[in-house]
Amino acid sequence: MFIDDLRLEYIDAIYEIETMSFSLPWSKDSLIKELDNKNAHYFIALLDGKVVGYIGLWEIIDEGHITNIAIHPNFRGHGFGKILLTSAVDYCKNKNFYGITLEVRVSNTIAINLYESLGFVNCGIRKKFYTDNNEDGIIMWKYFR
Repeated sequence: MFIDDLRLEYIDAIYEIETMSFSLPWSKDSLIKELDNKNAHYFIALLDGKVVGYIGLWEIIDEGHITNIAIHPNFRGHGFGKILLTSAVDYCKNKNFYGITLEVRVSNTIAINLYESLGFVNCGIRKKFYTDNNEDGIIMWKYFR
């Protein structure tokens, strides 16, 4: 597997993974706008030249905020999510950030287990965070200092 930065040539594949992975996917236009967002950084997982997953990160002052992470359904369960998440964590550590955060659906136990395995902790709940079904979101943090 190879990790690359976001480029326009990856947008269609990312959008396809986004729509297969989320009930509230980002639009293709929103993903394209991330190319010009100076505070956004994306890691793209490539396997034999094919996009198999990605993670998006926004830099907000001295912290990282994961905006989205997804693996193509045909490639889940092989550790690609952990590699991408580790890439984002390492990126934030190297920038000397305070920490890295994300929100996750309370029902998404697979993702919660992944985040906890890398040291993220539950720091609170955002009530009715997900507008498609009013599901709560768990706020998770990994602190570096």
